Amino acid sequence: MDRNLALEFVRVTEAAAIAAARWMGRGDKNAADQAAVDEMRARLNQIEFFGKIVIGEGTKDQAPQLYIGEKVGKLEVCPTCLDIAVDPLECTDSVANGRPNAITVIATGAPGSLFHAPDMYMDKIACGPKAKGAISLDKSVKENLTAVAGRLAKDVSELVVMLLDRPRHENLIKEIRAAGARVQLITDGDVAGAIAPSLPDSGIDLLYNTGASAEAVLAAVAIKCLGGDFQARLKPKDEAQRAELKQMGVTDINKILTIEDLAKGEDLTFTATGVIDGPLLKGVRYTADYCLTHSVVMRVKSGTVRFIETQHKLKS
Repeated sequence: MDRNLALEFVRVTEAAAIAAARWMGRGDKNAADQAAVDEMRARLNQIEFFGKIVIGEGTKDQAPQLYIGEKVGKLEVCPTCLDIAVDPLECTDSVANGRPNAITVIATGAPGSLFHAPDMYMDKIACGPKAKGAISLDKSVKENLTAVAGRLAKDVSELVVMLLDRPRHENLIKEIRAAGARVQLITDGDVAGAIAPSLPDSGIDLLYNTGASAEAVLAAVAIKCLGGDFQARLKPKDEAQRAELKQMGVTDINKILTIEDLAKGEDLTFTATGVIDGPLLKGVRYTADYCLTHSVVMRVKSGTVRFIETQHKLKS
């Protein structure tokens, strides 16, 4: 993909973040999400490319969300055709309640490169580059923590493990603590949480939890660019979801999905802008004359990671 096109997407996430930030703390997550969706769609449709949403916010009958199968971009033919994964506002509850970690996200890839994740949970584990190859969802919690600590030249007691604060993680939290590691809980946002171990100054050594499948694909693109490691495994909750997987041709539900399963090849980009401060990005800030956004643009092929701080003049 053209590098200039990769940079175009930051304008999309910036606009969505600014729109969502206006709803911060107002208690209306649907309005915050809709504001982000509207801006993201409008800005995507101003770009000279042809794209198809493969991971979005539902199906066509749920419009005006950015739905799976929706075509975006100014072009109607395919000289530059991309699969698009979006989360116009990750952490809608966080924005509504003024809690941290909200971001707007786009990942892109060549057709067929992004795993078409069904709408269900996945077990996930993520680590940074130094621990790459040490983690496995087939290992016990203690085995994973011991292996990661060894790669990082740390004692297990020094490790910080990030995970979503959910009742489903009660036993997992007990196992992590029993192994001697520390726990950092987040209310929402395991895209940023999964990426954090691959950022040297994040203070997070591992993400270990169960979360949504779409977020797994988004995180995998960024982690691939940063050189970290990530695994996921589908976790259907009932027979209806198992039947859905069967219809999709998924025969081995227990298969560990690697980064390459989730994000194939090198023609991939990841773009995100912070809405509220989190482990990956700072949130939108306002002054009297402008608002300030903090974004990241990653391109797997070149390995470039650009953190971009932008001043947006406020309309008088």
